This record gives sequence, structure tokens and C-alpha cells, in this order.
Amino acid sequence: MPSLRKPDPETVNPSGEPVRRLHIQVRGIVQGVGFRPFVYKLAKSLDLTGYVFNSSSGVTIEIEGGQSKVDGFLKTLRNDPPQLAEITQITVSEIEAGGGGAPFSILGSREEIGEFALVSPDAGTCDACWRDFGDPSNRRYGYPFTNCTHCGPRYTIIRDIPYDRATTTMSGFTMCSACQAEYEDPEDRRFHAQPNACAVCGPSLALIAAPAASPWIPCSFTDKDSLAIIRQARALLREGKILAVKGLGGFLLACDANNDDAVAELRRRKRRPHKPFALMVRDLAAAKRLCELTAEEQAAMLHPRRPIAVLPRLPGAELSPGIAPGDNTVGVMLPYTPLHYLLFSDSPQMESQFPALVMTSGNLSEEPIVIANHEAILQLGGVADWFLLHNRDIATRVDDSVVRTFEKQERVLRRSRGFVPQTIDLGIELEEVLAFGGELKNTFCLTKGRYAILSQHIGDLENYETMRFFEETLVNLKHVFKVVPRVAAYDLHPGYMSTRMALASGIERTIGVQHHHAHIASCMAENHLRGRVLGVAMDGTGFGTDGRIWGGEFLLADFAGFARRAHLRNVLLPGGDAAVRQPWRMALSYLRDAFGRQLPGDLRCFQGIEERQVALVDTMLSRRIQTVETSSCGRLFDAVAAMLGVASEVTFEGQAAIALEMAAERGIDERYEFEIEEGEPLILDFRPTIAAMVKDISSGRRVGEISACFHNTLSAAIVNVCSRIRASDGVDRVCLSGGTFQNLYLLGRTVVELRRQDFGVFLHAQVPANDGGISLGQAVIANERLRGGE
Repeated sequence: MPSLRKPDPETVNPSGEPVRRLHIQVRGIVQGVGFRPFVYKLAKSLDLTGYVFNSSSGVTIEIEGGQSKVDGFLKTLRNDPPQLAEITQITVSEIEAGGGGAPFSILGSREEIGEFALVSPDAGTCDACWRDFGDPSNRRYGYPFTNCTHCGPRYTIIRDIPYDRATTTMSGFTMCSACQAEYEDPEDRRFHAQPNACAVCGPSLALIAAPAASPWIPCSFTDKDSLAIIRQARALLREGKILAVKGLGGFLLACDANNDDAVAELRRRKRRPHKPFALMVRDLAAAKRLCELTAEEQAAMLHPRRPIAVLPRLPGAELSPGIAPGDNTVGVMLPYTPLHYLLFSDSPQMESQFPALVMTSGNLSEEPIVIANHEAILQLGGVADWFLLHNRDIATRVDDSVVRTFEKQERVLRRSRGFVPQTIDLGIELEEVLAFGGELKNTFCLTKGRYAILSQHIGDLENYETMRFFEETLVNLKHVFKVVPRVAAYDLHPGYMSTRMALASGIERTIGVQHHHAHIASCMAENHLRGRVLGVAMDGTGFGTDGRIWGGEFLLADFAGFARRAHLRNVLLPGGDAAVRQPWRMALSYLRDAFGRQLPGDLRCFQGIEERQVALVDTMLSRRIQTVETSSCGRLFDAVAAMLGVASEVTFEGQAAIALEMAAERGIDERYEFEIEEGEPLILDFRPTIAAMVKDISSGRRVGEISACFHNTLSAAIVNVCSRIRASDGVDRVCLSGGTFQNLYLLGRTVVELRRQDFGVFLHAQVPANDGGISLGQAVIANERLRGGE
């Protein structure tokens, strides 16, 4: 430890200023972001002496010099750090001045037992690197692994901390003399850039045709002419071929987004008939030819995270209709590696050869994204025609992130590449907890110190491969952040794989958390709320404390517990998961609930459905065979979508609700009637709504008008119930959570009306409103219960 003391006024420099020496500890995302080079250049520019080094807890600095220059150093350190840095804490101690000494230097990294440093997410290619690999006179022309301290791989190549080349998947590539000179030159932007490389010394590409029987074929990476390989890949894409492209956090499946046959074939091979494909465009100008973009959406796309942004599609945009069937939005991202940029053209000055490319996750349906070359050929051999491979290993698989803007703020729908492993500072000290999350859109959450450490999107825990992905990511994050969980938090649903994993984890203490309580706690945590709130949790499925399936809940909640103040009226869910895949089943259930035995005739929801199937489900409902009661708002959306004929059967989660939102016409304020049954809890009854909708359907009213009226009704009902609960309980802070609130039509009207009624409204931004965020809620609830002595 340095010896601490008061500044000695008798120690002065030649100008007569007091000389100070400071020991500075910086915590946050300060490794792998050019922080040491930044400190080095800043100290040299101010003629300060001392040193800087990486440690397991962050960055340690000692500086010595005149008081004004030391003050200037601290001011710049706090106010103008490197672009990718995120400082969470600066601790400054005064130590005894040594009277100058050797010039300021960067020392070797030091490991500290039990300490952890925040790890930088991967960062999209910066403009300076794009100019380098796009310039024929530059030695990196056409090199697809160009990076610097401002961009490039981080989390996906890190095996351990401190973040040095030896602890990354670049350890097997020895820098050539030119790259080593850049690495050691304080004036070069590649000074201490750990993944620094070029065609002479770095990773290489290989392009191979998909083998007929999908065996593993050893690949040769001896060809250093990457641009020639990429040009061949471009030609294949123009021919309508499907390519599996090894990227940053895994493989992506690519094809020409304007080639109808290629898009249709990709859907057939990937067994993905309807779910929208993500697109990649070369630049913002290309995005603007396809979509409407606000200033906030442009900022989100240009951020180093480079997420997929969900944007309104322009009418007549140059895109295959098979990209997002029935959806008036499309997910678009900018290239985030040089390889992606080069698939469009050789340089920024050349015209892009594609308005857009499909870039969808390289996996089979519901399995994790593929990361290894041999794994890709074995698993994707029946999907891709060609494989564009490289020989830099991916240490951690990470999908692309997905965001959408609402009220001029970026809101995360899928938190993955670019966001993870960035922590969430909760502002309170936490026990070390592992929250296992839910079954769908799974993430897990670790806590340590003041931080919540959310995993990247794991996916639906439906198969062995996804569980392995969960486990390998957990091992990695526990190791990097030095977390030893003393408590496992889990969802109450006994059939969830995440629940079974928690109970079999070997962690001695386990705490079960109700699904919708976790949703609300998640929203509270990221908004730094304490005390009671009124939580409105609307989603598809959550196991209730009464053994029923909840999903339309009004909870008076804090971190310690909750009371169920109101919910949607229960209806029967016929056939479990079959009712989710076939929304017409829920339509029949809601119609029976509203009309009894005398069903209205000529309903669109049963068109194309065999009569015997309808009769079978009707019997299940009347006799309560293979049915459970549910208050799910998601299933209400399914029923209405089926009744309107926009989705009788679905192939991906949320498809019916999305179709219903897309159908809703704007500019309509009319709504239907609903009822609220008094009691404890209140029951929100939409039987009058269903009856009125059936009347409108029979009269031939437009689907878009009926959909808008339904959305308006649900919004008005939410506000009405919130007002009643405020009157009885005096709580005026409302947290909105659950996948239903990803519906911007519903969210927009609800937020406006709640604020008009003088509620404080809190929404998700850093974590998803859907089940991808509940692990955070589980973690903070478990922490609170520990503090309460449970």
C-alpha cells in the first residue's frame, strides 16, 4: 500500500508550485478501451511522472508533478475519458512525492486475488479503421480483422482478465514487426490494442462449399489475400447463394435481401416460415432508403454497440416481401466488423453491391448461435451453400442485440452483443446471487458489489445445446467477475428447466420468485426505485402463487414482496402449449366465456380449421379436460388476433400479438366497454369487449379499426384499474413490464393516459421488458430477502 500523507507545501517544482504525487484507482470499463494509452498520453502532455497498469480490479495510476498540472490531469480523467470507457469509481489518495524520477510509463498487468474488473463489450468498427481497410494504399487494404483501441472484439475473445493479448483468443497470433511497432508507439491509435493484427501476422479467411454429407473438412487458412476471397463471396451472394459467415460472436446466415428465391430458400432450410429476418446495410444512407429513421434511431444504429434497430419500413422499399411477412417494421443493423463492411464493397468510396443483406443468426431453429468452424459445417451444412470461415476462435458466443426507440430513448428488446458484459450499477451493495431467469428468452444474472451482471441472450431453454450455452456462459462470467454465489434465485414454475437447474445447482440456499413480481422488480431496479410501486405486468405465461397461469397482473410490490390487487378474468387454456401455437383455441375459449353455449356464427378464427378439431377443443373446454385457468394478456391478444383472422396459427412466440399491432389503424380513439368486478383482487372482465367485437366483425367493420378499438380498450382498462388501486392504497408510481408492453401502440396510449392522471410512470430501457429481464428482478428480490433474514 502507498504511504498516505497530507501534501507537503515545502516540496515545490522549479516554478514554485507545490509538487503532488497521487495514487489513483479507477474502476469501471477501463480495460480494452485504450485507457492506459489515454493516461500515458495525458501524463506525458502535462510533463507528469509516474506509471499506469492494469490490475484485476481496474486501472492503477501514480502521477507526480506540479499542482496545477495534477489538477488538470484529474479533471481530464474524470470528464473526458476514452469513448468506450465507462468509469464507475475514481479513488484518489495523496502519497509522498518522490521528487520526479523516470518518465511516465506503462507497467505490466498485475493480478489481485478476489478482485474483478469490468470487461468491455465488443465495439463496432470505427471510421478510422474503415478508412484503413478501404484504402488501396494502406497496408491493411481489404484486411477483415482490422481494429484499434477504439473498436474491435473484446468480450467475445476474452478468456481471462486482466485484458491482455495472452488472455484472449489472439494469443496464438504473434505480431509482425510493423504491428508490434504500432502496439509500442504511444502516438499510434493501436498503442496497446490487444487484438492488433494485419494480413502478415493475423487471422485469415477461407471460403469452402458446403459438403454434400456435411462431414468436417479441415480448412486451410494460408491464403493471405482476404479481399480476393471476399470478392468471391460477394459473387456467390449475387448469384442467390446462402452463405454462413463467421463473424464476431458467432455465425450469421447471409443472402441477398432482394432475391426472393434466396430469401424463400433460406426460410425453408432454416425452418423459419414467418419470423422476420434481420438485415444489414452498409451505411445510414442505405438504411434511410428502406426505413424511416429518427435522430435517436440513427444514434442507436451508429453507437459502437451496432445493435439491430427495429424501424418502420418505407412503403415501396427495395426489399423482398419475404423479409418480414405481414410486418410493417424491419430490423436493420450497420456492419460491425471489417468483414461485414467488405461484403458490400471494397471501400467506402465504391458503390455498395447490395441495398441490404439478410444477416440472421447462424443456428437451427431454437438452438444457440454456432461459433466453431467444424460445428458450423456439421450443423449448418443443410442450410448454407458456402462457408466463409476464419481462424480466430470465438471464446464466448453472443447474438446480435435488438433495440427499439420509444419517447426518444433506446429500449433494449434483446440484450446481447455490444451490451454484455456491461454491468448495471444498482446503487446498493448486493450479496453474491445467481438468478437463473425464466424459460423463454432466458438470461441469467449474477450480482457482486453494487453491480448486476446480466448474461447475453441465451434463448429458450428447450434443448441440451441451449442448456450447455447457459452453463458455459455462467462458468465464464463467474470466473471473469470472481463471483461465488451463495444464493440461487429461480422461477416458481416447477416445469421450467431454469428452475430445475437452480435446484440442482449445488448452491445451498435457494429462493423461489414469482414470475410477475420479478418483472416489476426488474423495472424498479433499473430505475433505482425503492419502496412500494404499482406494477402492471402483462405477458403470456407466468406461474402464479395459486397454481394458475398468470399474465395480466396488477401488483402492489416492493423488493420484499407483493400483493395481487387485480388481474384479468381467468379463462380456460385448452391444451397447454397447443393453445399458444394455435390461437384459434383461445378465441374459442374467450367466445365460450362471453357467449356460453350459443356461439355466434361465421367467425374468421375457424376458417380453414377442421370441424372435428374445433369440436374436440370445444369438448375440452366444456368438460375442463386438459385445461388450466389463465389470466394471460398474451392469450387475450391471441384470441382477438384469431377472431379478426390475422393469426389462427403461429410459428414463433408473439406472432399473433405482432400481427394485431401491425393491423391497428392510427387516429382512432373509440374503444369498447369492459367491466371491473369488485373484490380482492379486482377482476378485469373483457366479455363486453368480446361481444362488441363480434358484432363489429359480423357487420363487416374494417379489421384495422377493430384492432385499434381493442388496443384502446385494454389501455383504458389498465389506467382505470391503476386509478382504483391508487385510491385504495395511495401508490402513484407505476412500473410497466412484461412482453406485452413491447407493443408500442398499447404502450404509447397507456403511458400518455397514466401521466394525464398524474401517475409517475417507469419503463424498461437497459434490460428487456420481456422475459429477458426477469433474472435481474429475481436477483434483487433474493438479495432483499437475504437482508430481511429469510
